[in-house]
Amino acid sequence: MATEQQLKSRRTKLSCQVTELLADFLVGSISTKGPKRPGFNLTCKVDQITKTRHIRKDHEKRVAQMIKKHKRIKVLIQQLAEINWALLTIEE
Repeated sequence: MATEQQLKSRRTKLSCQVTELLADFLVGSISTKGPKRPGFNLTCKVDQITKTRHIRKDHEKRVAQMIKKHKRIKVLIQQLAEINWALLTIEE
């Protein structure tokens, strides 16, 4: 079991990692326009409605990297939540 100080240190590191990723991320996934239409779209749900945006060819790799950042943020936030829970149980 980690000590309170170790948990707080880990929480600080995770918070910094999340902060670094927040400036440049996108939510969604890349989809194709179909077999007859070359190109890609960014697709995501907003208020339970699917939104689609065209991705310019020269932005495709950058969009993919930004989506990966969002996935990484989600993992880090889950880890932060687990650390916060551990800290809460230590305080009791």
